[in-house]
Amino acid sequence: MSAITQRNETRQVGLPWLKEVPAKWSVRPLKFNLSLWNEKPSGEGQIIALENIEGWTGRFVKTGSSFDGQGVGFEPNDILFGKLRPNLAKVFMATEGGEAVGDIWVLRPQEGCAPRYFFYQLLGENFINTVSASTNGAKMPRADWSYVGALPSPTPPLDEQHVIAAYLDRETARIDGLIEKKARFIALLKEKLVDAADVMVTGRDDPIRDLQEVDIPWAPMIPKDWSTKRAKYLFQEMNRPVEPDDDTITAFRDGQVCLRSKRRTDGYTFAELEVGYQHICKGDLVIHTMDAFAGAIGISEDDGKATGEYAVCSPRSDDVNSEYYAYLLRCMARRQYIFILCPSVRERAPRFRFFRFAPVLLPVPPRSEQDQIVERIKKSSARLKSLISKTEQSITLLKEKRAALITAAVTGKIDVRSSA
Repeated sequence: MSAITQRNETRQVGLPWLKEVPAKWSVRPLKFNLSLWNEKPSGEGQIIALENIEGWTGRFVKTGSSFDGQGVGFEPNDILFGKLRPNLAKVFMATEGGEAVGDIWVLRPQEGCAPRYFFYQLLGENFINTVSASTNGAKMPRADWSYVGALPSPTPPLDEQHVIAAYLDRETARIDGLIEKKARFIALLKEKLVDAADVMVTGRDDPIRDLQEVDIPWAPMIPKDWSTKRAKYLFQEMNRPVEPDDDTITAFRDGQVCLRSKRRTDGYTFAELEVGYQHICKGDLVIHTMDAFAGAIGISEDDGKATGEYAVCSPRSDDVNSEYYAYLLRCMARRQYIFILCPSVRERAPRFRFFRFAPVLLPVPPRSEQDQIVERIKKSSARLKSLISKTEQSITLLKEKRAALITAAVTGKIDVRSSA
């Protein structure tokens, strides 16, 4: 990191989120630095919606969505700020002209204001938290410009604005590079995790083992001492009545099946109308009928209830280890067999149905080997998951460091002029 120092000469400001600023800085309402722009676009150009802006970084995210226009025009160096759910920190600095659609303010830097410095100021954690605290509405909170425009804006001399912006460009790029490397490492670990499980459940982890050809499209070769059976002879579909104290069970796409209250639910698919509940017992094989193609298949960790959009299965004999078959079905999903098994009306919306699953041939290792495979997968997964968790924690720390660095620089808590 480039050399930085603490400020010596400061003056008191007395704001709740900003106690002091450097002595040579001014503090004035944000609207005097950035004016709200409401003109129609002048012509063709880039179209930006909230979904095109990555939170907390300001990077452009390409999507397949199309927009009808009727937005606000912007020019190079304008700053786009997401006024809907401002806690997401959707801030973007334009490098070309275009049109901002949806809940986005177009803010134009005034004379004496370096666009890149004010881009970082609006990304500052203190600024975002202050704006978020001012919003109304639980579901669709929106910021109000009359409030935001009046917020005090620390304003260094123009030459120092440029130095701060250049410093933050360098340092955030360095941190982002580390985050990207760690994210790629996590992706490789996750790929290794599922590849190892797939090899084990299909009996292909021993290269010298004798194999036989079977009528299973997604696993045409299995060990010679394994047999095959149709799913209906291994499992029965359950439909138990709900019990009074049941809480909701969810099958997540990473294979965990547990009480929904145990973990966050963002990004997962649930039935809109949760009617027709059924009881789930700890140890049941649970398949989310709409998300099975994405791996939402596993063994329930808890007793609870779920909607009819879950296929709840119980083994027909002690020769079946449900955990082995949970891993096997997730392998089927990764090999796209769920798509073939479950025709869909909508693209990428196949629905798993037990009656279609019932006649499907499945590998059947001896019960003792099923148990051994499950234990080997768990042992292998534990090591990889621990490494994934540690890497994710390091990414969280880097993101916190990035946010703290931006806040410190744009509020003058650190002096970066010597880094120029």
